[in-house]
Amino acid sequence: MKAVISVTGCDAVGIIAKVSNVCAEYGVNIVDISQTVLQEYFSMIMLVEIGRITTDFTAFVDRMSELGRENSLEIHTMHEDIFNAMHRI
Repeated sequence: MKAVISVTGCDAVGIIAKVSNVCAEYGVNIVDISQTVLQEYFSMIMLVEIGRITTDFTAFVDRMSELGRENSLEIHTMHEDIFNAMHRI
């Protein structure tokens, strides 16, 4: 099972490290990552494997949202089933 994590906000040192550390804490493996900085704005999309997550998915989603609030970022985590359903025509 996979999930998509999107992160946006003002660029700062350590954003990728903070997000990846929370993923590691919960046993979530980063499969693919794309990030860019447009002037002072940071944007990242991560594809993660959640098959070995150490908590329920909702708790992980809540923790990622909390991390975003703590760092003035928008962090959205979506299960791949929801993501695929939203983008199916």
